[in-house]
Amino acid sequence: MTDEEQTYEFSEFSGRFSDDGVVVELRIYRPLGTNRDWILEVVDEEGFSTTWEEPFPTDREAFEEFIATVQRDGIHTFTDEPPQTVH
Repeated sequence: MTDEEQTYEFSEFSGRFSDDGVVVELRIYRPLGTNRDWILEVVDEEGFSTTWEEPFPTDREAFEEFIATVQRDGIHTFTDEPPQTVH
């Protein structure tokens, strides 16, 4: 089965996330009908994707990693544009 044919189960933690004027799509998913680990992917407004190399045992752990990354590095880490400072 190819990726195009694969269907996925999305976590309840998936959805749009907004911070500091930036909106991203948070995707936490795994192949439908499996108990495999969860994939964490963030897609920016331009459609560029950041995917963690290692999957997570639970969807909550994936979500917590996303939140920790935003708190540590800022939401702009998922975009091509640096944060803008308003004076």
